[in-house]
Amino acid sequence: MAKPTQAHITKMISKRESEFFRSRTLKQTEYYMGAKLLEVGVNPNQGVIYRWKTVDKGAKEEWTYSAYWGESRTKIEAEEAR
Repeated sequence: MAKPTQAHITKMISKRESEFFRSRTLKQTEYYMGAKLLEVGVNPNQGVIYRWKTVDKGAKEEWTYSAYWGESRTKIEAEEAR
């Protein structure tokens, strides 16, 4: 079986939430991503790039925090270089 080269965490956040809540949610999501990477055997501090994506869903926003390493990282960096 092929090893994963990316991971994603998605959260739905109300647009009415306070800045404190939004900031705390962002930091929690980053923390959980680090734990997720350690579970799959990836050092979250080496060779990993991170990206945030926000999608408007009416009264809510969908936040997706993504981590890429290995082949996926190379692909993302090549796309961004264009």
